[in-house]
Amino acid sequence: MHILIVNNLEAGTGDSGLFTFVRELSRKGCEVTVRPMSEATPLVTALRDARQFDRVVAAGGDGTASGVAYALRNTGVPIALYPSGSANLLALNLKLPVTPNELAEVAMNGVPCSTDMGEITCVSPEGERTYGFVNAAGAGFDANIMEGARDLKPVLGMGAYFVGAMQKLAPTVARFTIELDGERIEREGIAVVLVNFAKMMFDLSLTHDSSAHDGRLEVMVIRTKYVPGLVPAVWAAVLDRIGGDHPGRSESLEILSASRVRVEAEPAMPMQYDGEVLECQTPFDGRVLDGAATFVVPGSYLPDE
Repeated sequence: MHILIVNNLEAGTGDSGLFTFVRELSRKGCEVTVRPMSEATPLVTALRDARQFDRVVAAGGDGTASGVAYALRNTGVPIALYPSGSANLLALNLKLPVTPNELAEVAMNGVPCSTDMGEITCVSPEGERTYGFVNAAGAGFDANIMEGARDLKPVLGMGAYFVGAMQKLAPTVARFTIELDGERIEREGIAVVLVNFAKMMFDLSLTHDSSAHDGRLEVMVIRTKYVPGLVPAVWAAVLDRIGGDHPGRSESLEILSASRVRVEAEPAMPMQYDGEVLECQTPFDGRVLDGAATFVVPGSYLPDE
């Protein structure tokens, strides 16, 4: 088996165990090519001949995974993950193991599985930009969290996101105009988030019935005006996690669904996708890319769960 590893040198907080992962692949007979991803070697260069490999491994965080998946969208090239970022939410959603040896086993013998992706289009100071995401993308308070966490991630890892959230307990409240498959609604709140994979940190799911295999995106409107207003929704997610069934997420969250979305905001709100802060602000357009990504998953991953 020929395996290409695209390694984001900026991801994570220290030794990720990638050498052990590569050694295990090689020990089991794989021919492994490792290419760094950096400003000197952009993703498009690292993936220039990706179709010639049996597997492409995205080694990094969620931003790396979404970048590789979007570059290889609709090609059917199987993408395995080596999660070495700060949050690694996609690995959590795909039920990946955590040790380098176990990850090597999945990379070699896991099952290719098609999943949806999302795509957003916005306008930056340099012009129109389009980005693909695997977990979530949005505008407002979620982007504030990512901005606050950006410089702290190399030191605090996942804890940087909590610091980012606490830096703005009273976020900017905006008037959102949201178009869902052609139907326009208006809402007031602190964020609108498009969700593909719903599980967030600590295996909690803030959207109860989200699926990355239904050709739709969940549209989460955070309608509270203060961060503590999210506590009931988080608590409902915790109860789900420990065995309950609490589909309601309190009045602080409104969950909608669509295949195409347009979001406008007054005032304009900052944006992020999969933890990457953008130079864009609202308005933005989003859509689902039905079955566009192919990830290598373990047998324990059941898309219909």
